[in-house]
Amino acid sequence: MTNPLFDALFAPNIGSERPFLILADRSQISYAAFLRQAAQMANALTSLGLVAGDRVAVQVEKSPQALALYAACVQSGLVFLPLNTGYTTHELSYFLENSGASLLVCGGAQEAELSSLAPRVLTLEGDGSGSLVDLSARQQKVFDTVPREANDLAALLYTSGTTGRSKGAMLSQRNLLSNAEVLKECWHFSPDDVLLHALPIFHTHGLFVATNITLLAGCSMVFLPKFDIDQMISALPRATTMMGVPTFYTRLLDDARFTKELAAGMRLFISGSAPLLAETHKQFEALSGHRILERYGMTETNMNTSNPYDGDRRAGTVGLPLPGVELKITDPDTGALLSNGEVGQIEVRGDNVFQGYWQMPKKTADELREDGFFITGDLGLIDEQGYVQIVGRGKDLIISGGYNIYPKEVELVLDAQPGVLESAVIGVPDSDFGEAVLGVIVPEPNADIQTDAIMEAARNELARFKHPRRLIILDNLPRNAMGKVQKNVLRETLKSALKATQ
Repeated sequence: MTNPLFDALFAPNIGSERPFLILADRSQISYAAFLRQAAQMANALTSLGLVAGDRVAVQVEKSPQALALYAACVQSGLVFLPLNTGYTTHELSYFLENSGASLLVCGGAQEAELSSLAPRVLTLEGDGSGSLVDLSARQQKVFDTVPREANDLAALLYTSGTTGRSKGAMLSQRNLLSNAEVLKECWHFSPDDVLLHALPIFHTHGLFVATNITLLAGCSMVFLPKFDIDQMISALPRATTMMGVPTFYTRLLDDARFTKELAAGMRLFISGSAPLLAETHKQFEALSGHRILERYGMTETNMNTSNPYDGDRRAGTVGLPLPGVELKITDPDTGALLSNGEVGQIEVRGDNVFQGYWQMPKKTADELREDGFFITGDLGLIDEQGYVQIVGRGKDLIISGGYNIYPKEVELVLDAQPGVLESAVIGVPDSDFGEAVLGVIVPEPNADIQTDAIMEAARNELARFKHPRRLIILDNLPRNAMGKVQKNVLRETLKSALKATQ
């Protein structure tokens, strides 16, 4: 028995002196050096008694060592659980308890506060130091890869729940590998490419799309700690491809240094994780000569569709279903198949679709049909040319800067504050982040609402990307005959407030 994911992504590059990571200071880390460090980390993890199938939770700053930890988990058969660095201790406690993580790797400043949340805690800093690195340095630089099967769990990623309870999406080796193989071919990645990587690596986009494709193609990444416009401008002439969220592209367009000449050596710009405005498409093409390739995916499935590499990249669409991915539009109430041009819920099936939600059999059964189709919760249509258009999202999901935010999670925090009778949270258009969070509060009778105190409570309990941009006070919330809050009516009546957030 082999380890399909490690054998495909990492093993072919063992011993290769080709550059894998090119850092912001232009120093390089070869594939060979990277994989030696990963082997040392794998030895360190197993020396702690961790065995295949154990979960390793990771909340650290982006660094080459953090990426090596991912490789170490794959090689040793451990389940990688990346966590947003913005999550608070309150949020982390649920993820760690629910996942049953055997190890938490975090920043040194959080070690004391988080030490009681997991059986073992090691540290890893953004500069590559920490107790995990110290332990690894004493280990052998080779490691006997732990055998795994294609259906074995490789990663566990939490996605927000509509009831305020996050769901752990179980991703197998086959899920991750099949998607990387398809995308590498569809987007024409080769060993000659240099990918400009400024995405976080606790997210599907930066880790399982950008990194896995790079590994599979055997090319290089300009590996920036985060999006920094000066570093991006400096690195573009040395890159051939870039993956980003819409914010990356709007920020580039706003910078006078971004010109057609600067992007002359690029062959492909890819955008995802949030809708890209048609106007951004037009402006970017006019300025750079490049037409952005937009695609559609989610935590549970990785990528489902993509505009073509060769052919018409159509603004306002997310392209065509990827090879091996079946996509259909169905009636949300009956599940019946709808015709092209009709709006309904998007369902997908393929090797990319996850195995279900961790310890949530009912939720899995509700969203993953017996025939393998996953009900995405997104609303869309397929046009006459076969292109998929996303027209809305069920369950009022908000995507801000590429991060998923479910209003219920924010509403639970707002509802718990003194003087608040009820609340509603909606997503509003934002030119920089795609959408921003707007909170609407109905006070209790005669209550003196302190919005500053409520915002402070939200900052203490929620990750930064979930914080409301504004709070608006209303006497009541619009409801339909069944008593359900009509958020579409809220958006219409609050048009002036929506403009103020843009």
